[in-house]
Amino acid sequence: MIDMTRRIPALDEAPSAHAYYVLAMLFLVLATSLIDRNILGILLPDIKADLQISDTQLGLLTGPAFAVTNAIAGIPLARLADRWSRRGIVAWGLLAWSVLTAMQGLTRTFGTLLMARIGVGIGEASTGPSAHSLISDYFPMRQRATAISIYTIGGHVGVALAFVVGGWLSDAYSWRTALVAVGLPGIALSFLFRFTVREPARGAIEGYVDTGEAVPLRELVRVLSRKATFRHLTMALPLFVCSSYVLGIWGPSFFFRIHGLTKTEIGLWFGLIIGVAGGVGSFAGGFISDRLAQRDRRWYAWFPALTTLSAVPFYVGFLLHPDPWVALTLLGPMVLLNATSIAPLWAANQAISPPRMRATSYAIIHLGLSAVSGGLAPFVIGYLNDAMAPEFGEQAIRYSLFMVAFTNIWGAFHAYMVARRLPGDFIDP
Repeated sequence: MIDMTRRIPALDEAPSAHAYYVLAMLFLVLATSLIDRNILGILLPDIKADLQISDTQLGLLTGPAFAVTNAIAGIPLARLADRWSRRGIVAWGLLAWSVLTAMQGLTRTFGTLLMARIGVGIGEASTGPSAHSLISDYFPMRQRATAISIYTIGGHVGVALAFVVGGWLSDAYSWRTALVAVGLPGIALSFLFRFTVREPARGAIEGYVDTGEAVPLRELVRVLSRKATFRHLTMALPLFVCSSYVLGIWGPSFFFRIHGLTKTEIGLWFGLIIGVAGGVGSFAGGFISDRLAQRDRRWYAWFPALTTLSAVPFYVGFLLHPDPWVALTLLGPMVLLNATSIAPLWAANQAISPPRMRATSYAIIHLGLSAVSGGLAPFVIGYLNDAMAPEFGEQAIRYSLFMVAFTNIWGAFHAYMVARRLPGDFIDP
């Protein structure tokens, strides 16, 4: 537990070289996680043909099978991260999901593939809570959104590599080879992380004294639930992330069905746009919000609200334009603008959460994020595809994907509400 009444001099100097090394390692871990998570998106057509399954089953495989188990496992793993070594939790989780990703390529039935996918979801639940908590103890508040944005870029790089590498391996070899190939590097990375990353003192960078006692779950829920900022963050972040999850899963199928692009073309151009535009947007969101917040901390929420609303016209154009290259061009600014929202809001969440609650506060929001964005949304898209197929045929996916535009508008409302209460809920000096 953190004694909020006892203070030591805050370590507000520039982060150490080791802090940046840890950030780089977390970047690689997240990139590996997003490769293993999103590679199925480019492999869906081959998996569907090989295993003879429906879009609804594909939606189950890519949505609830991963996201719901990932969200449920996140809470106990986050509680463990608030009590135990975050370094160890990340390393062991990375080892487990990397092995299971490779095992997916060895499965022969939908049922065994589904079980392996569930295991990947549980393993990947180890990363987010521990990573955000570690970043908060290595970087002061004035640089935290930027640090989180750099970490988040790893996710966009991972998504891009999932499509580029997955598309090429699937065309050149098979979808099974692709899964085995991307799973193996994470095993080596897990050992490197375990034996080179140091565990920092909790709260020291902000001048708080860690007594080493865990916060009871009932007390944690009481503290966080009383903060209106936290309640609105639990809505805003899942709604904003819907676009990332849905496009990661169904974007390749959209270009395959609507525009007739090959998997290699989709993997290259769609993957690069997602990776580059998403990475630039993530960094810009963290960097700009950190600068604006020096004048008014409410910019940590105002900025995401404005940028996600600005993304909606580009998204509508992306869905409706008949030319695939124009559609890809419109996708770029949409992804960039949406990506700016993530780091500022996660930084705000860390700033309103006491140090021994940070991993769990992340996991609580991530529970809703995974259940709604990663689980329900891709499944609903798959269901709507099947339901509308008798009338619209292959065009059904174009109309089902309109759902994302509404989640941006709804999320912007909650970001605005976060801004109204944010300054009073900060715990940082």
